[in-house]
Amino acid sequence: MIKLFVGLGNPGPEYEATRHNAGFWWIDALARERKLTLVPERSYHGLVARMQVGGQPVWLLEPQTFMNLSGKSVAALARFFKIEPHEILVVHDELDVVPGQAKLKRGGSHAGHNGLRDIHAQLGTGDYWRLRLGIGHPGVKSEVIGWVLKKPLKEQREAIEDAIARTLHAFPALVAGEMDKATLLIHTSKPPRPKPPRREPGDEPPAPA
Repeated sequence: MIKLFVGLGNPGPEYEATRHNAGFWWIDALARERKLTLVPERSYHGLVARMQVGGQPVWLLEPQTFMNLSGKSVAALARFFKIEPHEILVVHDELDVVPGQAKLKRGGSHAGHNGLRDIHAQLGTGDYWRLRLGIGHPGVKSEVIGWVLKKPLKEQREAIEDAIARTLHAFPALVAGEMDKATLLIHTSKPPRPKPPRREPGDEPPAPA
């Protein structure tokens, strides 16, 4: 089961609405849904909330170390409570996924994401779960830093918020360790298109004159 949910971002009001803070948005939405309050915990270098699910403690964490030192916060909490890497889910922004979509995966490289890079280093492994929230790509590598540190367009933000709302439905499966079910819920990014109404005899449109 997932015992520690981590959202990645940068602290401070100037970063609050930027694409790089999509992980924070997800944790904030989960906290609102569960009526939890994240509070500063100096020992873990972040904002923390705790709940009980099925008699087990589950933690929410937003590192306040800035993105490139995220692992300092994650490792501090995980080691104190003896949470294994495969019991950690890190929610982060993903350039290679379009806004409105999300992907769940376990393990793999950090792919240049500075938050994941530090978590890899601090945990000593990449064997943790990631929920990748699509923010899209600017199309040019040299523009990536500016892209992630800017606010998304209104329609992009709405698409990301929709993905957050949808993926929160996977929370019970994640804490139950039902990762196949969680993957199915998360990767079904769009509802099926409605079928056109069935025509009855006599409903055919008139032939053009």
